[in-house]
Amino acid sequence: MTEQDQRAVQAAIDAELRLLDPEVRARPDLVQALLDPEFTEVGVSGRHWDATSILAVTSGGSVSPESPVEVSEMSGTVLAPGIVHLTYFADNQGRRAWRSSLWRLTNTGWRVYYHQGTLATDHG
Repeated sequence: MTEQDQRAVQAAIDAELRLLDPEVRARPDLVQALLDPEFTEVGVSGRHWDATSILAVTSGGSVSPESPVEVSEMSGTVLAPGIVHLTYFADNQGRRAWRSSLWRLTNTGWRVYYHQGTLATDHG
């Protein structure tokens, strides 16, 4: 991986971790700054989300500051210039899932374009 690719992957990882931060999630303006205008998600429940519906959920305090999402095995790959694919394992108060995000570089920074979660029956 080139140094430029490493910087892109690290920027996407940093942005993903900010998006998981309970303090960020409690502030719709901070969440919106990380969502691409065309953002979509397929959640672990199978439900389809867009930026508007995600903002409504995150601003409702769905993530408790006392128990933030635990993340492990996060890695990323540059798919094309300005496009990074991240994968990782997340444990949110016992709800365990493999997660995948596509981040793209915009004029305002890295923004998540697509996210998907798949419930995990085991970790490994």
